[in-house]
Amino acid sequence: MRPAVLNPLFAPVTSLTGVGPKQDKLFRYLLDRTETPRLVDLLLHLPSNVIDRRRQPKISEAEIGSVVTLKVTVGKHRSPPPGRSRAPHLVYVSDETGSAILTFFRPQSGYLEKLLPEGEARYVSGTTQLFDGMLQIVHPDRIVDEDGFAKLSGIDPVYPLTEGLAIGSIRRAMTQALQKLPKLSEWISPDVMRRCSFPSLGEALHRVHEPSELTDILPDKPFWSRLAFDELLAGQLALALVRAQLKRPAGARNAGDGHLRRKIIDALPYALTSSQQDAARAIAEDLSKPIRMLRLLQGDVGSGKTVVALLAAATVAEAGKQSALMAPTEILARQHIKTIAPLADRAGLRVAILTGREKGKDRRDILERLASGEIDILVGTHALIQDDVIFKSLALAIVDEQHRFGVRERLTLTGKGDCVDVLVLSATPIPRTLVLTYFGDMDISELREKPAGRQEIDTRTLPDSRLGEIVDGIGRAIKSGKRVYWICPLVEESEGEGIEHLTNATKRFEVLQKRFGDAVGLVHGQMKGTEKDRAMAQFASGETQLLVATTVVEVGVDVPQATIMVIENAERFGLSQLHQLRGRIGRGSEASTCILLYHEPLGESAAARLRVIRETTDGFRIAEEDLRLRGEGDILGTRQSGMPGYRIARSEVHGQLITQARDEALRIMQDNPKLEGERGEALRCLLYLYERDEAIPLIGAG
Repeated sequence: MRPAVLNPLFAPVTSLTGVGPKQDKLFRYLLDRTETPRLVDLLLHLPSNVIDRRRQPKISEAEIGSVVTLKVTVGKHRSPPPGRSRAPHLVYVSDETGSAILTFFRPQSGYLEKLLPEGEARYVSGTTQLFDGMLQIVHPDRIVDEDGFAKLSGIDPVYPLTEGLAIGSIRRAMTQALQKLPKLSEWISPDVMRRCSFPSLGEALHRVHEPSELTDILPDKPFWSRLAFDELLAGQLALALVRAQLKRPAGARNAGDGHLRRKIIDALPYALTSSQQDAARAIAEDLSKPIRMLRLLQGDVGSGKTVVALLAAATVAEAGKQSALMAPTEILARQHIKTIAPLADRAGLRVAILTGREKGKDRRDILERLASGEIDILVGTHALIQDDVIFKSLALAIVDEQHRFGVRERLTLTGKGDCVDVLVLSATPIPRTLVLTYFGDMDISELREKPAGRQEIDTRTLPDSRLGEIVDGIGRAIKSGKRVYWICPLVEESEGEGIEHLTNATKRFEVLQKRFGDAVGLVHGQMKGTEKDRAMAQFASGETQLLVATTVVEVGVDVPQATIMVIENAERFGLSQLHQLRGRIGRGSEASTCILLYHEPLGESAAARLRVIRETTDGFRIAEEDLRLRGEGDILGTRQSGMPGYRIARSEVHGQLITQARDEALRIMQDNPKLEGERGEALRCLLYLYERDEAIPLIGAG
């Protein structure tokens, strides 16, 4: 149950004066909510800038292009001539040093005469321009009388906006929301408050939304930092609660004698790398300890994570238990099964796949075999967490690309067994600070080497003005029997409205098909699963040699014969995405080439990304560079900037607060694991405010 003291903050924004159904839609879009946002969502939408209205020059001293506040006397109004509704309404104003024009387009009739009565004094604020040699302000931001001016702070926050939502609407809604802010007990410990010079939550919110100094809204100042720490603490506390539940003594353990693992290793066509051996050993040790495993296995594209995951599942099968491998997409799930099935078969392990595509009799059959214990390893998508999926003895949950799943999905999967061990796979090497932020205090294994036989990839960058040469070269490659990926950023035109030069896959497919006929295939995310599989199978078998695709092939597609990749509009992709895409080639014994086509002119950060990807194939270095260039969102594939799952915390500013938040969360778990008493109640409020309340049922559970 949400603490009652929070109810005012969970009221919908439509309960505020002036926020009707039309505004509701715009606020949903602005605050990234599918339902009507609540006051707490609004209050955590922080300003991106401020306008200083305290500068009050005379008209003759006003700088062109700056924001000023002028005290003026209103002169005559000049309305647009009849029938010329597009002409502006002009208001002439003056002070003792000169005259200026206030310009308004399509004002409501009579509104301006009331707002700016002739002969009266008014304070007018806005950005100055020059028009016909005269100072002009178009649509001033503020027009107030003497009393109204006395109430203004002089500094106005500027918020990120969405089309159709005026800054004034946000400010008015924010003022009302601040008035409804309840007095909440402090959840941060006194020594952290003192050490970090944090204000109370109420003061922090008031000062970022109603700044009294220009610096009040800066992310590195105490007000924003306090809110960032709250957000990080909520995240770390939720992770600590999950971790505490997973780490409870686990009864019967899940490690066998090694006989199935030996069969799998013997069946491999290559020797395990030393880091694969180390990871498999660490996992087997975890599985034999009296506490549950929570381990992150991260490795670059093609470093052999699936085989290590299979060895983990075999360890569990030796003890007569089952494993589940959950992947975020069907393509990835089917790729895993393709790698796992032949090896599992050699060891006598029974494997099945369950996605949205398995229906009717097939699905019923899988579920019956699963419940009776006839399936050792079940691979699948979100389909694995549906209510009717019942395991006989699930002991290991392997979660691939965990950042694409919420806490609830992971807990639902682990809830399908008793004391289930958890292995998380990530194909994107994640820098250490991020592991802390996103995974909490997790054990980590890294696969640093590439498996034997993997080839270096020659990466080149070329402007798209040389497209003709590239197509000719691809023609020669196809003639000599090579296989080629051609990646486009879009599926079809409507996705890229307003960006003329972006190429869509459908169009590129048509152009290349005219040239190379049936040798060209097409795959994209909007195709049905069966169509995608058919296109991939035709490419894998060599029936088609040139596969035009979107980023749907970014993960889990394995065609060792493919040795060339062309990526169009490469400047539009994030570093980690380029690296993932490039990882689809260089998987066989032949040398491979990746061509990055870019559209000129190149922006600074796009040029930096292309430079890094050309210079190195080391995913760990690429991840660190990505973090430096773009922020973590892109690394984890969750959004373009800012920390994954965080709205307020910024890694470059609040990096040092992550460790403090983690230490504070661990201290809380040590001193008050059930979140009892006044501070416990305050911490529950914190978890609700920052939407980490999924972890609350875990308090004292198990």
